[in-house]
Amino acid sequence: MSNINKGPKKVEVGLKWDPSPLGTPSHDLDIVAATYTADDPHGSPAYLVHFDSRSPDGTITLSRDSKTGQGFGYDEVMVLELERLAERYVRVVIGVAIQQPPEGRVFGDIGNPSVRIREGYTDLTENDFADVAGCTASVVAEFTREQPGGPWSFRELLHGFDTDLASFTSAMGGVR
Repeated sequence: MSNINKGPKKVEVGLKWDPSPLGTPSHDLDIVAATYTADDPHGSPAYLVHFDSRSPDGTITLSRDSKTGQGFGYDEVMVLELERLAERYVRVVIGVAIQQPPEGRVFGDIGNPSVRIREGYTDLTENDFADVAGCTASVVAEFTREQPGGPWSFRELLHGFDTDLASFTSAMGGVR
């Protein structure tokens, strides 16, 4: 982090994976950000950002949304401008979910998945999902602040889920 006393201000979440083998259905992984208010920091999110969308105030944007993993480096990228988030928001949880075909996929079925969170040129965390290989979704990090308007702090998490996307987005805020 650039200044430990002020916490992270603007971070980038990058997601990459290898394309599926020729002749098989594409793998589609997605970054999900859930934002929580001071009055319900572990309940229902105030809003979600995923699937090529952005937050209502433009502070969280998914600038690249890959549906196949094709490309070089991190194919899907989300930017969080934490310093611009309204004071009422005290928690942002970052997750990754696999868009599943009917037969389902888990992280262990995906070639070389990786998520990286960085501020500027400093990597805060990088994870390959090996510890949640049997899961369909995972919370990977959270940003919190003790009081509305205060400095943000970062915490790496890795908590897997074996559920559909709707259930994941409802449950990801309960991870502590």
